[in-house]
Amino acid sequence: MSVKIRLQRHGKKQKPFYWVVAADARSKRDGKYLEKIGTYNPNTNPATIELNLDSAVKWLHNGAQPTDTVKAILSYKGALLKHHLDGGVRKGALTQEQADAKLATWLEEKAGKVVAKKDGLSKADATAKANALKAEKAANEKRMAAQAEAAKVEEVVEETAAEEVATEEVVEAAAEETTEAPAAEETNEEKEA
Repeated sequence: MSVKIRLQRHGKKQKPFYWVVAADARSKRDGKYLEKIGTYNPNTNPATIELNLDSAVKWLHNGAQPTDTVKAILSYKGALLKHHLDGGVRKGALTQEQADAKLATWLEEKAGKVVAKKDGLSKADATAKANALKAEKAANEKRMAAQAEAAKVEEVVEETAAEEVATEEVVEAAAEETTEAPAAEETNEEKEA
């Protein structure tokens, strides 16, 4: 029986969540498995990977073949390095303490890189939020300025309309006075005559 270390899909539509499992190569993708080694969540940034390193290395020692994606995950978490170092210990190229020290150093460096990436992402999010806030404030100021300008234009239009109405009233009053005055004079002349 050949054993594969592969991903078993869980989760819902558009939100996959995977289990890393050791399964018979002939079994279905989401079917029966021999052992659950860990989990992989690609929905987060960076992806969340939980892996039982010792179990993964045990399966690698027993001849299990990882799929391409799982091989990348095992490499990312250091399982392939531990498998390689254990091979060196078996051959006598280095001692177990040296192999453990190399693995611990590599894991510390990897953890530092992951923390740096998370910090970079959080800083990028903070700057993006700050830029969005500045843009929103600028847009609000433009909108307020446009409203103030529109209000000024309305006031000017109202004032000119009021002045035109007042001018028309004065003209009409003057016209009425001129038409009334001759009529009054005619009536006075008619009375005298």
